[in-house]
Parts: sequence; structure tokens; C-alpha cells
Amino acid sequence: MPAIQVTALQLPSQAARVQSREPRAFRTVSLPKTGSNAGAGRSRKCRVLTEAHSAPNKRNNGKVMAATSESVESLHTYDLNDFPRKQLGHLNTPLEPMPRLSKLLGGPEIWIKRDDCTGLSTGGNKVRKLEFLMAEAEAQGADMVITQGATQSNHARQTAASAAKMGMKCHILLEDRTGKTEVNYQENGNVLLDRLHGATIEHRGPGLDMNAEMEAVADTFRAQGLNVYTIPGGGSNTVGALGYVKCAEELVQQSEDMGMKIDYVVHGTGSAGTQAGLVTGFKVQNSAIPVYGIGVRMPQDIQEGNVYKLAAATAEMLGCPDAVQPSDVVANCDYIGPGYGLPAESTLEAIKIFAETEGVLLDPVYSGKGGAGLIDLCRKGFFKEGEKVVFLHTGGVISLTGYLEDFQSQH
Repeated sequence: MPAIQVTALQLPSQAARVQSREPRAFRTVSLPKTGSNAGAGRSRKCRVLTEAHSAPNKRNNGKVMAATSESVESLHTYDLNDFPRKQLGHLNTPLEPMPRLSKLLGGPEIWIKRDDCTGLSTGGNKVRKLEFLMAEAEAQGADMVITQGATQSNHARQTAASAAKMGMKCHILLEDRTGKTEVNYQENGNVLLDRLHGATIEHRGPGLDMNAEMEAVADTFRAQGLNVYTIPGGGSNTVGALGYVKCAEELVQQSEDMGMKIDYVVHGTGSAGTQAGLVTGFKVQNSAIPVYGIGVRMPQDIQEGNVYKLAAATAEMLGCPDAVQPSDVVANCDYIGPGYGLPAESTLEAIKIFAETEGVLLDPVYSGKGGAGLIDLCRKGFFKEGEKVVFLHTGGVISLTGYLEDFQSQH
């Protein structure tokens, strides 16, 4: 089989890239070309190149390349079929151009990956994670799942829907992260759907260790004889991240089918699972597509650290250790605004622009802030003319109904 040459971009920090857009280094490996339909009865090869020691690097046409005589190359295979998966979503989701938004902003050609169209309970990115998480719960014989999140948690809503579909009980702990007291916020949107799906709900104040709170509640149900499976906030652990390893495979396949080179994938990043899965998925496919996260909650150093830790653990679980490096993870956290779940002016503007130019609705917590970052970076010229930028829509549109007062204040 003929070999292809893959050059994997080592991404610098967000601040440095905004200023210079110059890559810090490249890794180059030669590998056999493989198909992109993993997870459908086919294993994949991941070839990782690492330096054996701090030997001098070679330069080739201005690119820094690891000296092969001083490097160690390891070949690994992974197969998502090794992990149980329950089909819950409408996949594959569309990859579509946004010509009117592209024309409005100038510069790059903007596309959208419609993970708001995954189907289950108004759709969203959590369905991909839950396909693996709920399959594991079922394999362990669980009759109840418990999870936690913010009051208007998209993850909680889709967990409740998944449990309903699979005949399990669902209990949710909702944390007050915003201080918002409006009835719409407390009872409408995702909260209404949580209850419609049959979930029971407890509330918690801010600043607690919510995973510890969840485990304590789970123990009370276990004492009653229930087999409880706990899911961390956002479904963001190594099992959940597999959903976005699969999404990365999907994107590579779609871009190949379209004859399209993706220059960036941009999305809102919070609990880390979506970005960690995407980064891992591209790296273990030997793809050079960079993932550019727009933070919605944490400072940059914490967010990037959380994503890298989970991405590295996910790659190791797949049998591809060292596939992900810290420089592969970028999170721009300049668009958080007043705080998690509190839309900034730029968030509301992005929601309005997407709605009026493309008929696409964003949410105020994740995709709205991701969209705000995309719009501002286009205006600043960070994304260049001729580049193809894919905005991954993480869903959450139902939460708009919990933010009526925020939109009323704009008029």
C-alpha cells in the first residue's frame, strides 16, 4: 500500500498564535494510508513519532522536523468497536457551508458541523458521549444513572432522555453556577425537559465538588438496592470522549468525500470531553486538522490543562500513548464574559448574527460563546482568506427559552 506523508502541526499557545500565527514546530511521519470509516468493523493504525532525547532538530523548507536518527517511532492500532456503543443519535450529522455568514465576515470560508441535529431530545453534542457511556451503564446492569451539571445543563437533559429511551431511572443534581433567579431560567428550557423525560432533580448551591456530591447521592440509592451508574458533568471522561474520537473520524471522512481541506475546527469548550475527543481523534488518525476551542468557563491555563489531561488519557485507553502533546491543545478563553452560563454582549450578538444570516440558532452557554469567538477572530483576521473553518455546533438551543430576560434587555 503506498505511503503518504503527514505533517502534524504543533499548536502554540492561543495568545502567541493570535499575534503571529506561526507554528512552533512540526512532526513528520510516514504511514500507510488507511480508510476513515473506523468504528464500522475496521481497526486503524496510529503511528507516533517521539524524540528519544534532546537531539538537534533538522530543518526542511523552514519547518522544524524531528531528526529521525534520534527518534523512536511506534506503531499502534485502535478500534472503536472494542468499546460498547448504544445508538442514540441521528448520525452522521451534516457538514454544511455557511455562505452568508462567510460573506458578512469576509476572510475564511465558514462551514458548520451540525451536532445540534443529533436528534435525541432536541439534539446536541452530549448524545455522542452518551452512546458510549450508556452502553457501558447497560453492560454493567445499571437500572439508574445519575449525573450533575448547571441548572440549564444540556448534558443533564440528554442523559435524562437517554435513560428514558433505555428504560432506566435518572436522577440529576443541578448546581447554581449563575445566581439567576428568574422563573424561566429555573423551570423552563432544559429543566422542563429533564422533568418531561421522567428525571428526578436535586439542587445544589455554588462552589461544591459536584462529582463528590453525586457519588454521595448515588450511595444512598445503592443502599436501597439500585445498581447506579454515575456520569461526570458533561459526560467528560475517557469513555465519553470516545464519542468525539468517532466524530473526528466522521469529519475526516466527510472532508475526504468532499475533496475539502479543513484548516480549523472551532467550538465552545467547557467540561473538556468534546475538545479532548476531537484532538485525540484527529491525532490518532494522523490528521493535521487543528482544534481551536473557545472557552466558556475556566481560565486558559486550567482549560487547556483539563483538555490535555483527558485527551492524553483517552489516547492511552485507545492504545496510542503519546499521540497527543500539550501543544495540540488550544483554548481561547477571551469570550467567557461575566461567567459560565452568563451571556456576554458578544454572545447575544453572535446568536443574532447566526440566526439572521443562516437560520441557525445558538445557545447562550456554549455555542453562543463559541460563535462569538469565531466572529471576532474572523474580524481580526486570525482566520485567513481562503481557509476553511468548520464551526462545530454543540447544540443546546432549548436553553434559549430560559434566557428570555437577557434578550429582552437588548431591546
